[in-house]
Amino acid sequence: MSDASVTGDRFGPIDIYLLGLPGSDLDSATLSALVDLADTGLVKLLDLVLVTKAEDGNLTLVEVEELPDGFEIDIASLGATGLVGHDDISELAASIPAGTSALLVAFELVYQRELAARTARSGAVLLGYERIPAPIVNALVDTIAPNSKV
Repeated sequence: MSDASVTGDRFGPIDIYLLGLPGSDLDSATLSALVDLADTGLVKLLDLVLVTKAEDGNLTLVEVEELPDGFEIDIASLGATGLVGHDDISELAASIPAGTSALLVAFELVYQRELAARTARSGAVLLGYERIPAPIVNALVDTIAPNSKV
């Protein structure tokens, strides 16, 4: 029996990413990269929504179940379609430049489910959490140790 089943947790923490697309439409390379990453088991792809922002600022949403031909994804493999809601979309859509598209993707970082279950079982309580984006970490490490091969 896993620690997650002991605590009754079905999911660990969920990260939502807004991925700006290289063009104004969904491209197969981006969707393939997400599916390939999920296939590694490092993350679980829970939900995704294609958001297109017209020049006038109007949004068009395409739920994962409605992706156009050529962009099919195994819906049964997704963990929680519908998880990304209109509040998430409204908040994050401001970052999408007019005339472009983005994917709003919900991922569970699988190791975090185990971490949450084990710490909860030990009696520990999460008091804070902060993520430092990779570009910032890499720039900082380059500044501190420019020849580091970490």
